[in-house]
Amino acid sequence: MPKVALYNMKGEQVGNVELSENVFGAEINNAAMHQVVKMQLANKRQGTQSVLTRAEVSGGGIKPWRQKGTGRARQGSIRAPQWIHGGVVFAPKPRDYSYTVPKKIKRIAIKSALSSKVADEELIVVDELKLDAPKTKVIADMLKALDVKKTLIVVCEKDDTVYRSARNIEGVLVLPVNNLNVYDILKYHKFIITKDAVSKVEEVFA
Repeated sequence: MPKVALYNMKGEQVGNVELSENVFGAEINNAAMHQVVKMQLANKRQGTQSVLTRAEVSGGGIKPWRQKGTGRARQGSIRAPQWIHGGVVFAPKPRDYSYTVPKKIKRIAIKSALSSKVADEELIVVDELKLDAPKTKVIADMLKALDVKKTLIVVCEKDDTVYRSARNIEGVLVLPVNNLNVYDILKYHKFIITKDAVSKVEEVFA
């Protein structure tokens, strides 16, 4: 069973936390993580690109010269792809890039991502994130005390106070457990999670 240090907001170690072997000590499946990250990036694509084909470019309604006798190559339209201002061959059109992978693969992937953070010693558990009011300096001081920069902060429930305190810090993202995903776990160098959020993650993914 993996065991990691427990810190407070001042960066002081106040104990240890035992993590679930099934969630934070699972076998790391790189193929599953790759599939899920690829799916997430594809689902983020807008797919609004649009370029004109030769059928949609204005002009070119008349044959530029007769078929034979000129010594030049035969041409049917000045809007054919080989002409300047002509249409584009196989022009990209609006489309939906999104797709899904099986739930079992998603589950394996997120367990693998969490386990990789523990294996690489990039997971930091804090006892609580308690702020009376939004204050960027409080979160910035905590990150400095923990010696982290680009980090994902995971809280048990959506917390506007923590979110508003961290949103102006470059390279920091705050997510509730319900929005936890493989791409963001792997994207950030460090993974800070509250003790309550650890319990909820283990409850959801165990």
